[in-house]
Amino acid sequence: MTSLSPSDPIDGAPGAIEGANGGIQPGRYYGRGIPYLPINGYPGKLIAVEGTDGVGRSTQIQLLREWLEVKGYGVIETGWTRSPLMQPTIELAKSSNTLNKLTFVLLYATDFADRLEKEVIPALKAGFVVLSDRYIFTALARAGVRGVDRAWLRSVYGFAIAPHLVFYLNVDVKTLIRRVLEARGMDFWESGMDLKTGDDIYESFRSYQSKLLKEYASMADEFHFRKVDARRSVDRIQDELRKQVEAFLEPAEKLAEPALVR
Repeated sequence: MTSLSPSDPIDGAPGAIEGANGGIQPGRYYGRGIPYLPINGYPGKLIAVEGTDGVGRSTQIQLLREWLEVKGYGVIETGWTRSPLMQPTIELAKSSNTLNKLTFVLLYATDFADRLEKEVIPALKAGFVVLSDRYIFTALARAGVRGVDRAWLRSVYGFAIAPHLVFYLNVDVKTLIRRVLEARGMDFWESGMDLKTGDDIYESFRSYQSKLLKEYASMADEFHFRKVDARRSVDRIQDELRKQVEAFLEPAEKLAEPALVR
């Protein structure tokens, strides 16, 4: 694959560079994109909520969706491994606990591509707000921890669309462990047991999630994450998300329009 400079246009996205790296205008492909699906000028907005397992993403997405719908926005929700095409395959592959790290990447990339083409892009074209429960950053973090080449990962996910907003629910490992134990317990993949660092699932979870948090932190500036302290209550987190989303969707100048003079 030929390397491109930042000035080389790709699929109508001026200034884009090959692979999924930051600095791309929101609503444009990070890289070469899907060749038969141009997306220039679509009115919809893409908002991603990121964070590791057990941090409360799904709850916040649900509350955000309900609030936006009450305000009159058309909203769709998408999330990791929800592609009807790939979900059964991924669940079957994970059930054996023997998934190769590169197969892991490609299965998730296929799931993402299917949802992007059939759900996300049509919704953006129709002017909907798309709420994504995880985005490509989950894939980059998980594969990065497993030693997959980061430049190759960004190239693989170059067909992704840069979100208009990315909220990163940030939490410390100690809080995360407590929440996961209280909610449902630790499973094989969330604990990184495939990395074979030991037989103790608790210690494996702590080590793996610590590395994941470092991966997210390293991407925060590159991809313009808006960090949200996820140690707080559900209501306080939701209040912050709503304020930021409202400020983005309804610019201050519109909210402060002067009253008509009679």
